[in-house]
Amino acid sequence: MVSPDEPVAEPRRRAAHLGPERRRPMILDAALQVFSERGFAGTTMQTVADAAGVTKPVVYASFANRDELLLALLAREEQHLVLSIMAALPANPGVGTPEQHVLDGLSAFLETAAKNPQSWRIVFGAQYGAAPVVADRVRAARAFLVEGLRLTLVQSLPGVTDPDANLPVLAEMLASMTESCARMLVVDGTDRSPRELAQVVSKVVGGGFGAV
Repeated sequence: MVSPDEPVAEPRRRAAHLGPERRRPMILDAALQVFSERGFAGTTMQTVADAAGVTKPVVYASFANRDELLLALLAREEQHLVLSIMAALPANPGVGTPEQHVLDGLSAFLETAAKNPQSWRIVFGAQYGAAPVVADRVRAARAFLVEGLRLTLVQSLPGVTDPDANLPVLAEMLASMTESCARMLVVDGTDRSPRELAQVVSKVVGGGFGAV
């Protein structure tokens, strides 16, 4: 029997009065933290609930299952990365050399990646061990990146021979180098700065793309 003088605890009061739509950002923040630390296999509805400070039914009230939760998280983090990509692209791609475009744009892009490592970790990590629907979402995001690079190269490299055939190849090469640099920064670790990594890539671009 509870004493009249003993305070009655009211656990998780915040979760009780917030609707699913208002709880979703909080749960996604918790999922990002868990995924960054534990990867796909360690991200469960229970671990996310624990990180968010709510019960598992509260998480299920916002997301039907783990795949739906990860898809929502990927969508949010992809949006952050897309915005950083757009901000890093040259404002006047027809002005200057391709090497300078890559150096300036990739430097800004990698600086953003280094400041937001969790976003990159989920994009990279979600490719391994995830359900097909989640892996497909990651591939779609990468395809968007490659297409953006192709459109930029159209303006940056007006002298490319047979652009319809060659620009997609160049865009894929640049996307692969961009991914590798980002992975080195936020997953594998490197003593190179974003600018130093961008300088290596820009030299490859300047030495090779101009000959295509």
